[in-house]
Amino acid sequence: MALRNFFKFREIPESETAKPFLEHLEDLRWTVVKMAIALFIAMVLCFLFRAQLTHLMQRPLDQLDAKLRTLQALGITDSITISFQLAFYAGIVLSFPLLLYFLAEFVLPALTAVEKRLLLPAIAVSFALFLGGVIACYMWLLPKTVLFFFNDAASLGWVPAWTVREYYSFVTRFTIGFGLAFELPVVVLALVRFGLVSYDLMARTRPYAVVLIFILAAIITPTPDILTLIAMGAPMYLLYESCIWIAWFMQRRGEKA
Repeated sequence: MALRNFFKFREIPESETAKPFLEHLEDLRWTVVKMAIALFIAMVLCFLFRAQLTHLMQRPLDQLDAKLRTLQALGITDSITISFQLAFYAGIVLSFPLLLYFLAEFVLPALTAVEKRLLLPAIAVSFALFLGGVIACYMWLLPKTVLFFFNDAASLGWVPAWTVREYYSFVTRFTIGFGLAFELPVVVLALVRFGLVSYDLMARTRPYAVVLIFILAAIITPTPDILTLIAMGAPMYLLYESCIWIAWFMQRRGEKA
């Protein structure tokens, strides 16, 4: 039932006959296939440069003592399995514009000519926000977070001995999660554009949105500590506040039009 309701959104308003349900499923299947192929090609490219990627991921450790920043590989196959995991996350970043395009092509097949011309710039903005979130996390937040946990462990008299798997899991989930958090304005503006939410609704439900944002931040963050939760949730809340005012501007402009 949920799929049928969603597929109604894909119908062309001027069409007199509804598209068969199985045709919607076929479109969905080909969308998934195209997204999987794009992601696979990006993964292969990233895997070929796994040495450069590993050095890039370990740069936040450069601020630590050289004797203590060596990561430990505990598994025999860690060099391959972790390289594949790293290639997967890097492939998401590399193929993100194509993934967005294929998804938009499926969800919005009934766009007008003007809206289709705006689709590529919208995807470019969305990718810029995603990449900006990843870079901001990698350049600013991630090194400070790594240094904090290192110093915190040292203050308890412990010698940090991080494994490769734990470190890369933390870095990739943290950076990708931060990049996805920066997609919040795009999601909200899309909902406003299609009339699913409004400025009044967003302003009225702000307290609930704050709670949901920090719940989402708790799910995305790779560690349960309060510092990482705030570091992830605070920017998401600021982005949500900016979305409220952008929605107000869009509503005012629509009323004037």
